[in-house]
Amino acid sequence: MAQPSISFIGSGNLAWHLAPALDNVGYSVKEVYSRNPKNAKLLTGRLYQAEAKATLDFSTSPSSIFIIAVSDDAIKPIAQDIILPDDAILLHTSGSQPLSVLSYAATPHTGVFYPLQTFSKNKKVDFRDIPIFIEAGSSETEGVCMKMARQISSSVGKISSTERKALHVAAVFASNFTNHMLAISKGILQQNRLSFDLLKPLISETLNKGLSIGPENSQTGPAKRGDFEILDAHLEFLQKDEALAAIYKLVSQHIIDQYNEG
Repeated sequence: MAQPSISFIGSGNLAWHLAPALDNVGYSVKEVYSRNPKNAKLLTGRLYQAEAKATLDFSTSPSSIFIIAVSDDAIKPIAQDIILPDDAILLHTSGSQPLSVLSYAATPHTGVFYPLQTFSKNKKVDFRDIPIFIEAGSSETEGVCMKMARQISSSVGKISSTERKALHVAAVFASNFTNHMLAISKGILQQNRLSFDLLKPLISETLNKGLSIGPENSQTGPAKRGDFEILDAHLEFLQKDEALAAIYKLVSQHIIDQYNEG
């Protein structure tokens, strides 16, 4: 039996990878809508038979599943404006927005299809290794979402809006903030004519230890030791950049508070 057809609303980093992943396992992606028509056209070029769509009027669409893969603040306006065919399933992919944000759409068949990963258009991903979390407004919609997720991922689970928000907050700390710290580190090295490559073995070992023995067991450094002489020297080094000095001080104090409670 043929899989349902899909239309995508959004052509950003997630849609760039998710649409082809579903297309390749038989969920034919028929349409792509984007506020930027050029981006919609680029995404259709990665798909077998999709067409770029200029409006949110999907009333005559051949698709039965509609996936909103846009920034969080755009989900509600799209849910309000989208025109769907009868019995359509409408999903969003956000980690932080509740299922209820789709209640503004004129369909009772709503759900969340949340792949927990960081996506960039220029970096390939393997969806088999990406956990996907499902929430749905009915058991029927849940079944459709679970089946679709299992076609592309080996790790699929159900999760509530509250649990998904906690997961997303944790993911921001683990991924977005970590990457920003790496960018800060790279900037400090470049300002001192040093290569970022010098840190790569340390970064790899830090991540490996955190994953193998747990981050709570692998923390090291002057803040963990309570070495205030080193901390003061580092703050003096950063004195010309008040923002970085403030970040260094805040994070160091948090580590001190956690590991030196007694």
